[in-house]
Amino acid sequence: MSYEFIDLTQDNGVAVMRLNRPDNLNSWHQQMRSELRDAVAQLVADDALRVVVITGTGRAFSAGEDVRGMKGLADIGTRGFRRVVRDIHNVFDEVEAIEVPVIAAINGVAAGGGLELALSCDFRFASTTAKLGLPENNVGLIPGSGGCSRLVRQVGLSTAKRLVMTGEMISAERALHYRLVDEVFEPERLMDEAMALARKLAAKAPQALGIAKVVLNNCARVDPDTARNFERLGQSILKKTEDHLEGARAFVEKRPPQFTGR
Repeated sequence: MSYEFIDLTQDNGVAVMRLNRPDNLNSWHQQMRSELRDAVAQLVADDALRVVVITGTGRAFSAGEDVRGMKGLADIGTRGFRRVVRDIHNVFDEVEAIEVPVIAAINGVAAGGGLELALSCDFRFASTTAKLGLPENNVGLIPGSGGCSRLVRQVGLSTAKRLVMTGEMISAERALHYRLVDEVFEPERLMDEAMALARKLAAKAPQALGIAKVVLNNCARVDPDTARNFERLGQSILKKTEDHLEGARAFVEKRPPQFTGR
């Protein structure tokens, strides 16, 4: 499928998805939401996929929902609004659940739903010029697409309250201090660094990365005993894979492993 507002490319198992509505800070409206949902579904269904990098075109990662369309969302009624929000929730949930690493390369403004999309990714690299925040409070709302639930797990309760209640936009360096992003780079280095990590991860055993992501995501939500059960279950699956046998052979033979995803 060709898209107007999403640019999706793939090379050697590494997909790059660019949000592509630069004149509007890559904010989304109905068509862009639909394209984003379709593009993510396409990635989820691709068994050859190894890593995803999400970034934006122009000077923004994404400003989230286009404020000019918010009245239309209000006019559809509460049940219709919840249906629309469920659609975008499902997209972010798929990004979080897809069994490949997902890297957000935050090249500029990441606000509202744009930051919520980044929060659903596994790794967040930011440009020194990036500004991040959840300004929904400024229009009488709260972050409603993971901006509360994912944020509090990422930065802790006190910091999450400050970001949500003030609606302030913060610098990349401050985001790094809050552990909202993992690393900060000069703008010209951002994609190079994101792609370097993507290629490094793409060379790993795909099932091991996928199981690690599933187990870690669940370990963050459960008690330690349950978490260890997840670990044992994951390991029991991986012990039977061809990639595990290949990795062990390569280690003994002192050569790089050739993983196939089987």
